[in-house]
Amino acid sequence: MYLDGDEWRAMFREFRSEAWRLETLPQYLVPQEDGEFAAFRSGSRIDPYTYSSSYTKDLKRLRENGRTKGRVHVVAQPLSEYLQFEFSRYYAPHALAFEDIRILDVTGRENPLENVQDFWMFDRSTVVLMHYKADGTQINRELYAGDPAPFVERQRVAIAESVPFLEYVKGDVRS
Repeated sequence: MYLDGDEWRAMFREFRSEAWRLETLPQYLVPQEDGEFAAFRSGSRIDPYTYSSSYTKDLKRLRENGRTKGRVHVVAQPLSEYLQFEFSRYYAPHALAFEDIRILDVTGRENPLENVQDFWMFDRSTVVLMHYKADGTQINRELYAGDPAPFVERQRVAIAESVPFLEYVKGDVRS
């Protein structure tokens, strides 16, 4: 079953304890980000310490209610321009708002999650496969009907092999 619209948004409203994502691509082409990406390219930056949005407010509310969001992004140096943008515009303020963002840098080492596709996992029981074109354009989201155990294991490996975002950037979130 493919998820979109209200069904997709419901996944984020209804999870009980954890929403977690694995990201593996060097860029994601998201039309809603075009203006912000262009501003980044022209040198505009946000202050992650003062930035607030509905997303950062939601992250704080989730934490107050004992719920969490997290992700691991598999990267290799040099970082793509998109990843530099994503780190600055999203990861920095989101990490400061308590999203557990981690980086698995595979530069010069074997990727322990080679050929694993992007996915979201909710409460370690519901998996949504994220399908993308090679350029990072999203094709669709598919509710996975099989056993979530392999995805729980991929999450375990991703977390064990990664470092917290703020450690990865060595606290320099204003780049």
